[in-house]
Amino acid sequence: MEERRERERGDPGVIVRAILLAAGKGTRMKSARPKVLHELCGRSMLWYALAALREAGIDEIVVVTNPELDPEVRALGVRTVVQAEQLGTGHAVRVALEALEPRADGRILVTNGDMPLVRAETLVRVLAAAGEHDISLVTARMPLPSNFGRIVREGERVARIVELRDADDRERAIDEMNAGIYAFPETHLRDVVSKLRNDNAQREYYLTDAIAHAAAAGRHALPVTVETFEEVLGVNDRSELARARAAMNRRICERHMLAGVTIIDPATTYLEPELTIGIDTVIYPGTSISLQSIVGSRCTIGPHARISDARIGDDVSVRESVVVESEIGAGSTVGPFAHVRGHAVLVGDNRVGNFVEIKNSRYERGAKSAHLSYLGDAEIGEESNIGAGTITCNYDGKKKHRTKIGRDVSIGSNTSIVAPRTIGDGALTGAGSVVTKDIEPGGRVAGNPARPLP
Repeated sequence: MEERRERERGDPGVIVRAILLAAGKGTRMKSARPKVLHELCGRSMLWYALAALREAGIDEIVVVTNPELDPEVRALGVRTVVQAEQLGTGHAVRVALEALEPRADGRILVTNGDMPLVRAETLVRVLAAAGEHDISLVTARMPLPSNFGRIVREGERVARIVELRDADDRERAIDEMNAGIYAFPETHLRDVVSKLRNDNAQREYYLTDAIAHAAAAGRHALPVTVETFEEVLGVNDRSELARARAAMNRRICERHMLAGVTIIDPATTYLEPELTIGIDTVIYPGTSISLQSIVGSRCTIGPHARISDARIGDDVSVRESVVVESEIGAGSTVGPFAHVRGHAVLVGDNRVGNFVEIKNSRYERGAKSAHLSYLGDAEIGEESNIGAGTITCNYDGKKKHRTKIGRDVSIGSNTSIVAPRTIGDGALTGAGSVVTKDIEPGGRVAGNPARPLP
């Protein structure tokens, strides 16, 4: 994969580094959280930007941050440089270049941390378009009006980029926009950034002015146009974040559908990156799957199921239920309205039904609890049946205690098992039993407190 990316992006052996601009305050988000750390589909905007750069095969990445954001980004293990004053994109790039050791034969990609929908393929294309002497930039055809900078062409080349505030009426009518993604020969970028001026409406140093400098120096500025403008939309407020979230979710759903998963309604199915879902699995509306969960083949998930940090085997059904930090073995059915959590394990061929909660417990093969039960800190043996209303009383006010139930055990309805308890293989409890003592294998008990049956 890395070799293929290297071939696609241009000259093999050329060192390509990226400057990721993320220092903007994001005041329109109306949030104490830095803008690029706001999430869509379970990951921050910054995560998506970094993932695209890495997938594109970038050799080295430096993130331009502000003083408030810098500690949080560094905590992610990413190299950063602080832009103490936000004086424009040109100034941000200058700050980053000062932190990078110069490479005469290098190439620099500049992109943005608030554009989570940009694909690695687009970054590869813009790098491939930039040669030893030329620069390239990503453009998009967008509906008007738009706040993006306008692309002014001379034939097939870009002559300059005009920011909206500085554009005249003719330039405002242009529908080809600058996406803010560029690839430069490093020596040219270092030279041109030192020449940028701030004599504009915002009194900022625009990186866009580098295009006009390139044209004046006889360098080609080559546009790389994306198929849909959605890909390069930046996120500046929560409304735009919601639109980006919907687009990313649709993209993730499409990836799984093309891989053999049936998603009945992608608009109401919520997926995250880094999921594994097997072929011929069907996902019904209202379902969310998150945190690197693994779902096997031929499963039925939903409607209205939540799967998070879970491992689901083949041929499993999870309907109107929650499975969190747990494992569901092959052939099991969960739901409706069940809650499996806290490192619970269902080995396989298990049945967990209506309004059953399982926490930090293990069901061996074939064990089942069909109705209205709480099994916390328990071990349930093979083929044992837990009757409706059963509770493992695992907490004594200070500590949690475990319950061990053997194989082929029948627990009667409304049984309370006061842990720590051990119930032997083949045992039985009568309805309404309160078990306060261990039960030997084959034992029969009933009552409150439970006593052996004659």
